[in-house]
Amino acid sequence: MNKRLIAGVTAVLAVAALGVVLTEGMRASARSASAAGDAVQAQVRDETAPELRGRTLDGPQFDLATLRGQVVLVNVWASWCDPCRQELPALAAAQSRWAADGFRVVGIDMRDNSESAHRLLADVGATSLTSVADPPGVLAVAWGARGVPESFLVDRTGRIRWWVQGALDEAWLEQRVPALLAS
Repeated sequence: MNKRLIAGVTAVLAVAALGVVLTEGMRASARSASAAGDAVQAQVRDETAPELRGRTLDGPQFDLATLRGQVVLVNVWASWCDPCRQELPALAAAQSRWAADGFRVVGIDMRDNSESAHRLLADVGATSLTSVADPPGVLAVAWGARGVPESFLVDRTGRIRWWVQGALDEAWLEQRVPALLAS
């Protein structure tokens, strides 16, 4: 067999194996977060937000750069994630509450299919949220996500101010979003 063909097949198998490991690790992370009571681990950050471009679950193209000047919560989620199911209603309510002040929630629907994602958003009343489809998980990894749910609170200048692992709730949002909206 040709050495290039063998090298190519080996590379494809390695990438596929990595995808399986990442998916199972993230599912285990979601299960353990749910079992642990959805403990939130938040870290203060001060770094430029990565690009976020792609097709939304509803079809149109999205570019995070168009939201510069607004406070944006980028939330990495998936329909198979129980803690995500718990936090999505709070995210939709926060967007509704502070939209007039310049607050948006943008999801990265990771390692998921659009049918399941749409069904979850409808079930929890979060169809108003924009979510970029990320079946391979590439966008989520570019943001530094290690599991689901994870969130990145981005200020009006495009800098990440908070990185959160675990499901957010109304109290956490109330403590951080108004301060960024006021600045």
